[in-house]
Amino acid sequence: MSEGRNPHRMARFTAAVEGSRGVELLHASADPDHHRMVLAYRGGRADVVRATIALASAVYAEVDLRRHRGRHPRIGALDVVPFVPGPGCPEVDALAASRSFGGWAARRGVPVFFYERAATMAERISLPRIRSGQFEALAERLSSPEWRPDLGPPAPHPSLGAVAVGVREPLVRFNVNLDTADPGPARRIAAAIRESGGGLRHVRALGISLRRRGLTQVSMNLTRYAATGIEPVYERVAERARAEGVALAGCEFIGPVPAGAIRGLDPARLDADLAPGQILELPGTVGGEEGGEA
Repeated sequence: MSEGRNPHRMARFTAAVEGSRGVELLHASADPDHHRMVLAYRGGRADVVRATIALASAVYAEVDLRRHRGRHPRIGALDVVPFVPGPGCPEVDALAASRSFGGWAARRGVPVFFYERAATMAERISLPRIRSGQFEALAERLSSPEWRPDLGPPAPHPSLGAVAVGVREPLVRFNVNLDTADPGPARRIAAAIRESGGGLRHVRALGISLRRRGLTQVSMNLTRYAATGIEPVYERVAERARAEGVALAGCEFIGPVPAGAIRGLDPARLDADLAPGQILELPGTVGGEEGGEA
């Protein structure tokens, strides 16, 4: 969600999920610099769709992107909704959930783009490509026939923008903070390590300023953590930071972390806070909102 500063709003968004029957809230986090909130929850297909509609209704009642400024790319008040298949809940169910929620959002007048495994065309598999230009460039992009949304009107909602709805595998949202307010090193490190820049496979990265903390951040998604794990990513960031002459200032995990991603890993070595409740096997459809992607 494109809200990371107003605690009363965020409490209402969380309550919308917690008050939905048949779902379990797994994790909630927010960052005022990103101006973004992440909720993750799980349940059966119909229950997860109902909870996501309840959440979207709460967000759409309160967030106006015309007054939103944050460090994280976004195209919507409710920006990204991924459905994650798991044991007992096959991909076909996650795809059905994505179509069901997408249809609801379209009926609310919000353009819908399906991404990753839910994508209707190869050009829309990539979430960063869908978000290119952000909300501010959305009207111009949607005026092009090649960017007509999958569902909904061919123009952004004036205050709510659009929404990206996807089906994907579990991923790891992993951020490394740098002890400098200068955004240059974080941006150069992110550009060097992300796959799209010729860096590590299955890594998306952004360099972000955390002005409220006087730090900067390399914000990453590890989209195939079994192939490229947390430790080699951390080592590459640390190596690049040393070359930049910048010290690390701790790490953080956003949202649930698949248990398989941290087996054999010592979070204390990374100077990372990882709550026991964040470590998760994922049995069932998981709904929620994406973290940072480049």
